[in-house]
Amino acid sequence: MANYSVLLVAVVIVLSVPILTLFVLAPLVRASVRNKVKLEPYECGVPPTSLAFDHRFSVRYFLIAVLFIVFDVETVFLFPWAIRFKQLGWLGAVEMAVFLAILLVGYFYAWKRKVLTWV
Repeated sequence: MANYSVLLVAVVIVLSVPILTLFVLAPLVRASVRNKVKLEPYECGVPPTSLAFDHRFSVRYFLIAVLFIVFDVETVFLFPWAIRFKQLGWLGAVEMAVFLAILLVGYFYAWKRKVLTWV
């Protein structure tokens, strides 16, 4: 039971730090007086010319951004695989083929749903 006392102390510390930070320390440190100037968005010293909610973005913009991130991560996985291609052998080639096949299925699905067309 003595071995678990260290674990119990660690759990208490891990749980108490965010609770103390959020509910005890933050109200003491934060600026609680609100006024018109503090509630304005900061625009690098330039007064804002419009409200942030006055125009809408198409959902396609965000879908293309997510697809860009997915295929960017794919590139990050391809570089280490290409460097260690000979050491991985056929098993590495098959695993990468499965990975690329899954990504191609997703790409064709997005293409079929016309996510890639810019409006």
